[in-house]
Amino acid sequence: MSKRIESVDILRGFTIAAMILVNTPGTWSHIYAPLQHAKWHGLTPTDLIFPFFLFIVGISIYFAYKNKSNHIGTYKKIAIRSLKLIGLGVFLNIFLPYFPFFKELETLRFPGVLQRIGIVFFISSILYINFNWKIILGIGVVILTGYWLFLGFFPFSDGTLPTFDRAPNNWANYIDKTLLGKHMWQLDYDPEGILSTLPSIATCISGILIGKLLDNLKEIKYLFFTAFSLLVLGYVLNIWFPINKAIWSSSFVLTTSGWGTLILAIIYYLRDVQQLTFGNIFKYVGMNAITIYFLSSFISTTMYLTKIGENNLHSYLYNTFFVHSFFSDNFSSFLYALTVVLFYVSLGFLMYKKKIFIKV
Repeated sequence: MSKRIESVDILRGFTIAAMILVNTPGTWSHIYAPLQHAKWHGLTPTDLIFPFFLFIVGISIYFAYKNKSNHIGTYKKIAIRSLKLIGLGVFLNIFLPYFPFFKELETLRFPGVLQRIGIVFFISSILYINFNWKIILGIGVVILTGYWLFLGFFPFSDGTLPTFDRAPNNWANYIDKTLLGKHMWQLDYDPEGILSTLPSIATCISGILIGKLLDNLKEIKYLFFTAFSLLVLGYVLNIWFPINKAIWSSSFVLTTSGWGTLILAIIYYLRDVQQLTFGNIFKYVGMNAITIYFLSSFISTTMYLTKIGENNLHSYLYNTFFVHSFFSDNFSSFLYALTVVLFYVSLGFLMYKKKIFIKV
């Protein structure tokens, strides 16, 4: 960008900080309700985090490749970055938890957050380079409509009608179970599964289109109008196709993109239009978003694997420094997570001041 839109970096950094907050509680037995995912249908603040990141990936794709042609060098860079993201995700899922003994490989999880980001980034970037915004919008609409019709109305081979519930006759669950077997997050479904990756591409496409809107924005009201339009469409579609992160329903795509656009519009107005100085701490994190997210996952997993007596390092630190009689269990767990967030926010600040920007 000739003039960097700082609100995008702030929202990206805030999203990463929120990811770390919900991923590292002191104990998974005691978590405040807003910091948990919906059990199946529904939407909590935590359910917004991952789609927000894919939404921001789309905005970044727009600005990164708006002046690049479909040259072989561009494709090569896109492919390399995608493979890096997928490789980091595979490392977190496979090599780190099982190193050096590689036990239980028959049940290790193949999908993951970074893997989905890599796949979505690759496909969305290729679409953006090769098609204009009208065709990309059409592709997004076709994905969301087709996904709804397939999951809701296409019968199984035995004539069984599909359902959106957490059940074997949910097409998203059925395909994941058939193709991935035991290599899933749960025995019956995976929130980063195979079929649900398709509508997650639509989330990224929404970010690309918002990026174009930002780049040509004449009045802030158009950004707010777009946000409210997406929210209305999402909540109306929820009547027939429930908002659901686990299967990344079409209503989930529209609703989360609407919330993402609305929050971005507010930050954009305050920071880029009114030039108010706020949110810098999240901006620092946003400049090294993937690096900080990967480090947080790597260190967290390592702490769980490091034994101290009968406990692991994570439990030892939590029980020693955060569990007190005058704190509730939920607050102690939250305080631990908040401390972890502050550590990585400080790391982001330090990397920014040292001009360390690691491109993944």
